[in-house]
Amino acid sequence: MENSTQITTFRLTAYAEMGGVKYLYFMIVFLLFLIIIFFNVVLITVICVERSLHEPMYYFLCSLAANGVYGSIGLFPAVLVNVLSDTHEISRGCCFVQIFILHSYGCCEFSNLAVMGYDRYVSICHPLQYHSIMSPIRVCLLIALTWMFAICTFSITIQLTIRMQLCGRIIEKIYCANYSVVKLACGNTTTFNIYASLSIVYTTFPQLLLIVYSYVKILRVCLKSSKESQVKALNTCTSHIITLVIFSFGGFFELIQNRFDMSSVPSVIQILLSMYFLILPPLLNPVIYGMRTKAIKTGIQRMFLENTKTSQNV
Repeated sequence: MENSTQITTFRLTAYAEMGGVKYLYFMIVFLLFLIIIFFNVVLITVICVERSLHEPMYYFLCSLAANGVYGSIGLFPAVLVNVLSDTHEISRGCCFVQIFILHSYGCCEFSNLAVMGYDRYVSICHPLQYHSIMSPIRVCLLIALTWMFAICTFSITIQLTIRMQLCGRIIEKIYCANYSVVKLACGNTTTFNIYASLSIVYTTFPQLLLIVYSYVKILRVCLKSSKESQVKALNTCTSHIITLVIFSFGGFFELIQNRFDMSSVPSVIQILLSMYFLILPPLLNPVIYGMRTKAIKTGIQRMFLENTKTSQNV
């Protein structure tokens, strides 16, 4: 066994089977990284530039896109380096930074989706009071709360993990995950396990409760409304529901991998399942909202047309 004070690097064994196709993997991952950053930055820029998009719904979407960029920066650069590396190692410091970013990203994503669900509830169930309820100050406070809640929660988690005595340095994933490091602990992990159980409850239950409450209220209003109003409400909520389902599947796959023995599952499947949680939401969220929201689609078209005309005039 290795003493934790001697462990300066962790070895990520999931890269071992890439062999001669590592350059292909590098190109695929690099392309995904560029697409995710481009899509989300375009979405953020359009929302900031277009005055017609200066509404609560789009501010929350902007926060969701910013979180996608944040999570991608925490994942992709390290993955790209390790794909080409022969040792597939990550320093202790970089590992804990990656853990913090990826876990706070997940918490912030779910909190953002919960707040967006509440925004849809207010929009559909209280349309006349919408702008007074979702005032600019309240929107800013909700966005700040989603980020601060995630950062504060996982600041405590990472501090508890760092203090653990570790007796190994092998992580069977392509990135550092908190549970993977905790499994290497050779000391008493009772304090961490208690806190981890509590954190799972307070980082998921309030958000889940808010989402369920919002959609129960929306459903009740829709059942009493005309067919035209029902269709309008469905169109308003569809993008959010799709985004929520995609993220929920990712969270479920991550939970399965962390809590159950996956040794019988092919390594390629394990890698895909672990990457799903971190790639699909930031990749698809801008596409889903960009394709289904007419105002965003129009804003993107206008922005690119203006840039094209400016370059032609120059």
